[in-house]
Order: sequence, then C-alpha cells, then structure tokens
Amino acid sequence: MATLANAVFDNGLSTLTTNGTRIDICSTEPTTYAEATTTYTLGNSTITTGSPADRTGGGREVTVGAVSDASVTGTGTAAFYAITDGTANLYATGSLTTSQSVTTGNTFSLGSFTIGIPDPA
Repeated sequence: MATLANAVFDNGLSTLTTNGTRIDICSTEPTTYAEATTTYTLGNSTITTGSPADRTGGGREVTVGAVSDASVTGTGTAAFYAITDGTANLYATGSLTTSQSVTTGNTFSLGSFTIGIPDPA
C-alpha cells in the first residue's frame, strides 16, 4: 500500500492557504481562472483559510472561513464555488451545499467548509 507523509499533503494544501484569497460563487463549475472570475461568476469575496490539520477518516484538510455580506455581481443560480489567487490561478472548485438563486446588487453568505486530501487507499 502506498503512503505519503503529512508534510506532502500539507505542502499541497499550503498552496491553497497561502495563495487562495478569493472565492467566487459560480453558475457552472469552472475549469480555468477566467471561467471562475469572469465567465461563470455570480459574486465574489475575499477569504481566509486555516492551517492544514488531520482530516476525519485520514489525510489532511484546511478550513475555508465563512463569508458574509459578499457582493452579488450577476443574476443566476449559484451552484459551485471557485477559489483563486485573484490574479491568475484557480486552486479549487466544488459544489455548494445548496444551490441558490442570486440577483445582481444583493449579497450572499457561505458557511465555513473544509477542503481535504484523503490518505491513499
């Protein structure tokens, strides 16, 4: 069975915690920075993330802090999130817990959530 040290996971997650400063809510799951911040974005906010820690079930994870009163910049159904550095790089995407209809000019909030890397099987 393959194994990886926590330092390997932590270095990968550290890229996210050090550089991932912006979260966008998106109508479609983006695969590029441009899609995350322009094509599919419906709103964005700055974020903070915690340090890598043990993940339930094995592996490592980071917690993305909650967002409140963030600006909605487009009208549609937000179903995904994207975390970027706000300048050129897409670091993580995923589904929102619940899709939400949003309207330009309003605000949105997100609860905190974790992003993790499981231990190898």
